[in-house]
Amino acid sequence: MPGATSFDARERRFPNVGALMQTLAGDIVTSLQNGLAGGRGASLVVPGGHTPTPLFDRLSEAELDWPNVWVTLTDERWVDAQSSASNERLVRDHLLRNAAEHANFVGLKNAQPDPHAGASASWSAVAELPRPFDFVLLGMGDDGHIASLFPDSPGLAAAMDLTAAPGCVGMTAPSSPRARLSLNLRALLDSRRIALLIVGQAKWATYERARARGPAVDMPVRALLAQQNVPLSIYWSP
Repeated sequence: MPGATSFDARERRFPNVGALMQTLAGDIVTSLQNGLAGGRGASLVVPGGHTPTPLFDRLSEAELDWPNVWVTLTDERWVDAQSSASNERLVRDHLLRNAAEHANFVGLKNAQPDPHAGASASWSAVAELPRPFDFVLLGMGDDGHIASLFPDSPGLAAAMDLTAAPGCVGMTAPSSPRARLSLNLRALLDSRRIALLIVGQAKWATYERARARGPAVDMPVRALLAQQNVPLSIYWSP
């Protein structure tokens, strides 16, 4: 169990993954219900990767007015939507089924040859979602990246510039498939609430490093932790 020597009130620690996912699913549902109560629809932004799949399975069975919920992605690999590497495919397989099959999904991949060419059209589609987003869920890589904002990626500084307009940006990952599309930091922060989902001791160690002072371009998650405008919760379990 991580030590409590530098406790952060935003941290929510759970004894196991099951307890974490149950609580996080409930918190997401509450946020979406609040958005729906405002009469404008509700919006959920989610990552890919394997860590959130148990969460997506739980959410797929939630009792919600799903036809008025919009779902999109924090980032996407520039691959066909049927590829096993596609975040869209992951979300369709695990979230957009059962009760949630009636949700509205806006993918990021389009017909352009690369993410840089496709970024404008992708953002035009995402920008139509109810905003601010009701809930943005983010994961974190071992290098401290969030979404597809990777350290040392060309264009990272511009993608993290909070004076920029919200949008999508083409990014380069350190591993294959390298071509990625990501919401920029300004878009990710256009939210009523953000959750950072981390599982395991190794990720906790990364998070602890990110809490130390240092350039955000070295560990982009630092920019998320440093901002004070959007409520942020860190959900962790071993």
